[in-house]
Amino acid sequence: MSTIAENLSSVRATLPAGATLVAVSKYHTAQAIAEAYAAGQRHFGESRVQELRDKQAALPADIAWHFIGHLQPNKVKYIAPYVALVHAVDTPKLLAEIHRQAEKCGRRIPCLLQLHVAAEETKYGFSLAECEAFLQSGEWRNYPCAHIVGIMCMATNTDDEVRIESDFSRAHAFFLDARQRYFADDADFGVCSWGMSDDYQLALKHGSTHVRIGSRIFAGS
Repeated sequence: MSTIAENLSSVRATLPAGATLVAVSKYHTAQAIAEAYAAGQRHFGESRVQELRDKQAALPADIAWHFIGHLQPNKVKYIAPYVALVHAVDTPKLLAEIHRQAEKCGRRIPCLLQLHVAAEETKYGFSLAECEAFLQSGEWRNYPCAHIVGIMCMATNTDDEVRIESDFSRAHAFFLDARQRYFADDADFGVCSWGMSDDYQLALKHGSTHVRIGSRIFAGS
């Protein structure tokens, strides 16, 4: 068993039934991804468009590619034909462009609205108030090919678990409220994407359905 396969097995053993493991493969080689694939992993996360394009062309077609980084609207067209989930929709403009490119491809691309709940101003995303105003406006209903299926966030970069849990808790509360108020008739609105290698156990306590784990899987690759 390869190191990557062993690492995957260890991480999977800590996840509850129904949780989706997104292996964060950015900066790692196609060979490393192929090892994870051989061990049964199918969901991979990338954050650079060109890197994703190169890997998608070189690796098996049944991989579900998650775009987890900041996505520039002018680059959506390059990944629209195959991306499985866009995790970080942080502006109405980006959602509109995803809709436009998905429509061209005859697709409906699943998307997550990114909340900015962390302390760092450098992180992207809607504030809670901005996201509420956007949902309330109904503008997103004009973009049906950019299918909003949940919420994404990143916690504050800190060792303070109380703060991290607070970030995740606020995101989950927002998700629950949005589901009741705006997506009650959409069974697909069920994704909570938060939690990475160092904090995913805390994320799972606060409603996360998708954890994005890289270093615990690909360490040493």
